[in-house]
Amino acid sequence: MKVQVDQIRAIVAETLAEQHRIQRENIDAIVLKAVASVLASFGIEVDDRKELRVDFQHLRRWRKGVEQAQSYTFKAVITGIATGLMGAIWLCIKVVLGK
Repeated sequence: MKVQVDQIRAIVAETLAEQHRIQRENIDAIVLKAVASVLASFGIEVDDRKELRVDFQHLRRWRKGVEQAQSYTFKAVITGIATGLMGAIWLCIKVVLGK
């Protein structure tokens, strides 16, 4: 009887492992089909991966360039305001000391 119980457990374990493998394959296929469908709805074909990667790299460079330009613009505006304030203070000091 001991041998039969061990055999039954082994068979059940093998069956469950096989079911798990089949389910995983089915899930992978469904996910791949869903992703391809979504990309196709945006006009992106699965075969265009290299072009898509290059496009995203270009967009990333563009975004980083715009962010850097915004940073430089912000710094230039702050510098301009600070310089204007310092000039106004200097002018006030000259007028007060000149009297």
